[in-house]
Amino acid sequence: MLVRAELRKLLPYRTVWIVLVLFAGLLAFFVSVGGNVTINGQTVGNSLYAFPGLWTKLTYVASYFHLLLGILLIILITDEFQFRTFRQQLIDGLSPAGLIQGKLIVSGLLTLFGMLVLLLVGLYFGLTHTTDSSTSATEGLFDALLRYGVQALGYLSLAALFGFLIRKSGPAILLFLLYSWVIEPLLRLPIADHIDRYFPTKVFSSLTPNPTQAILETMTGPTSALSATQAVPLTLAYAALFWLLSYLLLRHRDL
Repeated sequence: MLVRAELRKLLPYRTVWIVLVLFAGLLAFFVSVGGNVTINGQTVGNSLYAFPGLWTKLTYVASYFHLLLGILLIILITDEFQFRTFRQQLIDGLSPAGLIQGKLIVSGLLTLFGMLVLLLVGLYFGLTHTTDSSTSATEGLFDALLRYGVQALGYLSLAALFGFLIRKSGPAILLFLLYSWVIEPLLRLPIADHIDRYFPTKVFSSLTPNPTQAILETMTGPTSALSATQAVPLTLAYAALFWLLSYLLLRHRDL
């Protein structure tokens, strides 16, 4: 019932399709031009698209586009406040928990969309550029999709919290971006590495580490960042916390 109600809002909404097409187009564009990158005087070329390493590189690139999905979720949430549809749904008998569940369903649908785009982009570039038929295209795929999906849920839960907190799209989007790019990194600066690795967006980023991290560590020393295995349960815990806070905001503030 909730899924059907949310889809009725999403499918006719032009902004949704614009952002989703932009997400898929930008990801495909950045992957396509990646093969032309020159490192130490040599073009990366088709080695970029070789399985199974492609999945690690692709999830790292795609992790930057979670912000687009987060912005879309903020728009969808703040529109409900602007047009007073949340209030109308409460009058019609839906509980605050039901309203939260509806937007949680939307975040799940956006996550599934991101995972599908990741899968299709990876298979297309991998299968059309690879010269080694001995490696399976599915090697490492499930792990990469799982980590990417969990990361998307983390970022979307953070975006939802800002949407429910601010209730206006412009300021909420600005604060979401500022927190992700500026505020949290500044907060982490004076904090020891073994503590700052537990901050939300740093936990999220640990799920899709830089593919060249091993090379960097040979020059800068081992990193204190969490492993992906450690980051998965922490990301899910943060997501649950952010949705709980969103529920409390919705329940205890006037609509």
